[in-house]
Amino acid sequence: MLQGALAGLAAGGLYAVLGVCLTLMSRLVRVVNFAQAATGMFGTYVAVWLVSDAGLPIWPAVAVGVVIGGSISALIGIIIGTWLPEADTGSRSAVTVAVLLFLISLSFILFGNRPQPFRPVLSGPAFQVSGVVISQVAIFTVVVAVLVALSAHVVLTKTSVGIRLRALSERPTTAELVGIPARTLSVAVWATTGAVGTLVVAIVAPTQSNDATALSMLVVPAAAAALLGGFRRLDLAVVGGLVLGVLQGAAAQLSQLSVARHFLPFLFIVGLLVWSQRKEVWDAAR
Repeated sequence: MLQGALAGLAAGGLYAVLGVCLTLMSRLVRVVNFAQAATGMFGTYVAVWLVSDAGLPIWPAVAVGVVIGGSISALIGIIIGTWLPEADTGSRSAVTVAVLLFLISLSFILFGNRPQPFRPVLSGPAFQVSGVVISQVAIFTVVVAVLVALSAHVVLTKTSVGIRLRALSERPTTAELVGIPARTLSVAVWATTGAVGTLVVAIVAPTQSNDATALSMLVVPAAAAALLGGFRRLDLAVVGGLVLGVLQGAAAQLSQLSVARHFLPFLFIVGLLVWSQRKEVWDAAR
């Protein structure tokens, strides 16, 4: 079971990175980006095509895929910033649901509806501890999750850009009136989170169910991770992603729970929502 739990760190790191991206999007541009994983999926599919059909080496292909994922995400940000600048979070987030469905459909048209021939970008064990193997992919995703969260925290609290981003998130109209380039900053947030999401999806995809729908739906466990921090705290998004990945990995080793592991993100979300509303529920029960 310990081996399975540690194997789940690779997926947990992916959930953590995407959860941090969702948290940043929610805090800074008032969007729950349901297309976060889908943009990563599409950029990764382009990278796979460049390797398998165009003969490009794996790392340059991944770099192109990351640029495409970031560009798609930036384009969504431009559209929302242009036509829905003052809309509420729900309306802005609804646009990303349409993008999610569009990218899945477009991937079927361009690449077919079968899983793609992913080549591992990282493979093999990083090291062993008492016979328990920890993979390079697991180490990479966990390190990236921690670095992204720490970097975002430092930028938001210690730099002038961070101050502008916080002003943009709290008072977007006022921020623009005082000369803060609101649209430029918001598009930069979209592009950065899209690029980071694409990179980790490309790294982890060979170890996952790599059809377009499955990769796009990785946004569900990522949202569960972000929900642990209320879509506000980056550290709890990292913890939530890692815990969820470890639990899924451990459950996969038990025949009685191997199917139930697919429902863990849903149960995680429901449990967190019930817990967050516990005071209201208990008051009503009285």
